[in-house]
Amino acid sequence: MSERWKNAPENSNWGHFGPDDQRGRMNLVDEKKVLQGVAEVKTGKSFSLSLPLDFPGGNALNPARFPPRLVSTRRGGPEGPENYVLGLDVMEPNATDVVCDDIAILATQYSTQWDSFAHVGSYFDADGDGVAEKVFYNGYRANADIRPAADVASDTSDLFAFKNPKATALGIENLAQHGAQGRGVLVDLHAHYGRARTKIGYDALMRVMEEDNVVVEAGDMLCLHTGFAEMILEMNRNPDPEKLHHTCTGLDGEDEKLLQWITDSGVAAIIADNYAVEIIPTRWMEPIRKPKLPLHAHCLFKNGIHLGELWYLTPLATWLRANDRNRFLLTAPPLHLPGAVGSPVNPIATV
Repeated sequence: MSERWKNAPENSNWGHFGPDDQRGRMNLVDEKKVLQGVAEVKTGKSFSLSLPLDFPGGNALNPARFPPRLVSTRRGGPEGPENYVLGLDVMEPNATDVVCDDIAILATQYSTQWDSFAHVGSYFDADGDGVAEKVFYNGYRANADIRPAADVASDTSDLFAFKNPKATALGIENLAQHGAQGRGVLVDLHAHYGRARTKIGYDALMRVMEEDNVVVEAGDMLCLHTGFAEMILEMNRNPDPEKLHHTCTGLDGEDEKLLQWITDSGVAAIIADNYAVEIIPTRWMEPIRKPKLPLHAHCLFKNGIHLGELWYLTPLATWLRANDRNRFLLTAPPLHLPGAVGSPVNPIATV
């Protein structure tokens, strides 16, 4: 039992890896799992699994997330104040160097990304007082341990004037320190369903895995190829909102059999090339309160299973299918940015 909680959510693994654990199922990705991943390397061929970070373009996919901006940290010199390439002769008359420095302003979960456990929590009565409070994986508390929604200072022109702008627990740095390297296993949903909008529950997932001889073991990182990221590339930063929200497969987070399989399988992370791994239910009002993102709640909040979203899996999936394979070495550390609730990532699959 932890000092942070007396009650754990049903079907959760709170405390399983220790009362203060912040790595969740990635604890299963140990030296043995890394060696299993390395053993899958037969050709040395590598695939980058990241979209360009300015895709999908616009904010039709999520109105709160905008494309990245690059801002020069230096400008000026003899050529005028709008010159972005600084000649060091401004400071040292005899210097021949010219220098560019950038600041990146980006939503950490705009494009290819990892979700940290600080991304999604839930209202839950963890302390047993009869009142549900905002808590996250392993009982870490909102507004105490998790404070990502910073207040902007009155001078909004200062991009860096924030108060308490980061999570002091469950931030993405925990995954970065782990390294996120091990054995990846790919399930090619696109090969079976194309781009039809389809909820994939337990029965459908098991059928595809059986037909393609896919076996998932404890500590594996499961990758789901739906074709969504390939469609985003085709739209070339000008996405069609109708297609964004009504195309390609995703997991059915309301299928209890699927959630139980995720628990029982020991899968360390679930990754997809679609927007949210799951197809987000369209319901809003029901007689009982329940998660809007049930798969996120089950994975991030209850079981400490990282989710990867908007990965670019099509070239890898094509090669694996052509070579009758589905396993590979996956290397996917996020940015080591303490307190971030998510992170861009440039994953590498090596076959």
